[in-house]
Amino acid sequence: MRLLLIEDDDRIAGPLTEGLGRYGFTVDRVRTGAAGLAGDGSADLVLLDLGLPDMDGLDVCRSLRARSPVPIIMITARGEEADRVAGLELGADDYLAKPFGVRELVARIRAVTRRTGALPTVPPAQATAPPTAAAPQRLGSLEVDRRTRQVRVEGGEIALTPREFDLLAYLAQDPGAVHSRQQIMDAVWDPHFFGPTKTLDAHVASLRRKLGDAGWITTARGVGFRLTVPGAPPPGASA
Repeated sequence: MRLLLIEDDDRIAGPLTEGLGRYGFTVDRVRTGAAGLAGDGSADLVLLDLGLPDMDGLDVCRSLRARSPVPIIMITARGEEADRVAGLELGADDYLAKPFGVRELVARIRAVTRRTGALPTVPPAQATAPPTAAAPQRLGSLEVDRRTRQVRVEGGEIALTPREFDLLAYLAQDPGAVHSRQQIMDAVWDPHFFGPTKTLDAHVASLRRKLGDAGWITTARGVGFRLTVPGAPPPGASA
């Protein structure tokens, strides 16, 4: 996965590039907002510092978002709530205040890419079976099209809110697998979300109603939820 790091501080950029490299990421680093905006757009995700020497990182975020859906994670020493809110409202997908560990950043990168459907740019021959943003995913009578953000059941399109679609697409990435409530909240909601987790139950209930069968999303009591095809045998069942 190719990352664009927009960071002017060598003391941060050097160790960060090295650390991310150990996790298999390719990092292209630039020092200014202008250089970041002049890129060729090949990055799968942008790591953006706010304190840049030539322009405010918020302006860089606004410009990037205006021309591209590329996921953006802000990494900055500005930890005030007002800065976090401003960044998220301008289109950033996550906000990580310095200091932070590489492992936490990697976890957030993975959560953002799951939530947004962003996938690394690889040659078609290296592509694997998991659903991509370019090809609709079909599970029984359910079709999830991440490219157009459309969902169909029995051929008929159903209207979902953006959050409902993100929740369904997340669960559909690994049908049958149980996802904990915390995993879902981190992936579908912002990791900085501090509201009641009952909002997840409300969205699950709404999805079940719109899908027309509560069996599409089953509850693993005390753990979380899984996406299943109603009437299909449970995983591991013999023929």
